[in-house]
Amino acid sequence: MVKKSLLSTVAATTLLAAAPALADCPIQVGVLHSLSGSMAISETTLRDVMLMLIDQQNAKGGVLGCELEAVVVDPASDWPLFAELTRQLLTVNEVDVIFGAWTSVSRKALLPVLEELNGLFFYPVQYEGQESSRNVFYTGAAPNQQAIPAVDYFLEELGVESFALLGTDYVYPRTTNAILEAYLLDKGIAAEDIFVNYTPFGHADWSTIVSDVIALGAGGKQVGVISTINGDANIGFYTELAAQGVSADDIPVVAFSVGEEELSGLDTSRLVGHLAAWNYFMSADTEANEEFIAAWHEFIGDEARVTNDPMEAHYIGFNMWVNAVEAAGTTDVDAVREAMWGQEFPNLTGGMAVMNTNHHLSKPVLIGEIRADGQFDIISQTDEVPGEAWSPFLEESATLTSDWQVLGCGMYDTATESCVQLTSNY
Repeated sequence: MVKKSLLSTVAATTLLAAAPALADCPIQVGVLHSLSGSMAISETTLRDVMLMLIDQQNAKGGVLGCELEAVVVDPASDWPLFAELTRQLLTVNEVDVIFGAWTSVSRKALLPVLEELNGLFFYPVQYEGQESSRNVFYTGAAPNQQAIPAVDYFLEELGVESFALLGTDYVYPRTTNAILEAYLLDKGIAAEDIFVNYTPFGHADWSTIVSDVIALGAGGKQVGVISTINGDANIGFYTELAAQGVSADDIPVVAFSVGEEELSGLDTSRLVGHLAAWNYFMSADTEANEEFIAAWHEFIGDEARVTNDPMEAHYIGFNMWVNAVEAAGTTDVDAVREAMWGQEFPNLTGGMAVMNTNHHLSKPVLIGEIRADGQFDIISQTDEVPGEAWSPFLEESATLTSDWQVLGCGMYDTATESCVQLTSNY
């Protein structure tokens, strides 16, 4: 009897030694957001909400019996530094997952390192699409969940006939505007009624550009601005609009990178009526959102601090990751990736977010109108829309799809029935 028990103990010990570790305690969570530089205006809050979410999860007992520990680094709005710090997080700090970035240029910079080292990354901001990495879960909006619906609103509800596409000069605005130009031409908007302009990060002198936008309406056509301006350049842009007496009734602006956080630094009394397209607004009237806001204010110790769309994206992505780790029984990247497919978690605006096998969420699309208090009146909201990794409006991606579960491919060409590599011009 003693001998049998001893053999059983030895066998069990051998099996445990051969099995991969479920998780090393504490579980390290990388937080990769700019806390300085031009993007700090947007990204600092995302660092803060990640700390709140980690704190909340630890209060529930952590994950797999382990406490979560945040490893916070500051890439300082320096795109190459995002890659360096991603390597540091994965090799030195040995994090199990990373939540971070804002701009697409920062995401593009870190992506090769992430794929080389098989890291797991959650990206919380609206972006241009045209990407589906096996190592990234995109919890922000793809163009069909933000840009396309915003243009439809301009066309159908506001009767806009001439479009100014104003963006910061990097991959997200350029690719998004390429999609929107193709979409507008398909909708019958003449090429001469589409004005495109790009400015550097931190651009401050908007007088000439705003004058050029005003001039688009000289022939009597209704002008609308589609804004992919990022970071603190928005302050100068909206200030110049007001300085030149442009109201939302004259030339409406719909922004894709301006939310409650960015408006908190502006005199919004002169911006009333301008729009933003997101998947979440702080003003959403749901019990879940009320609880989220209350928890945020308690954590941050400031009742004046706002919430915004990328914060909700982190909230959804983080909770999906926690549930996937628990379902997989391990923090192993490959196991967690598979457990992420089909994960569901409630949106703060009502309904259910779903993680699809193209690593993009199904989310509702909201149009909000700026109020004098810096909040948004929600004037349009859809049911959940599945995010598209590849735009059907660009020739280079019209036949591409993504499916990591069945096809095992992020760029599957349905015309040739093969997994391909895309060469982009943007």
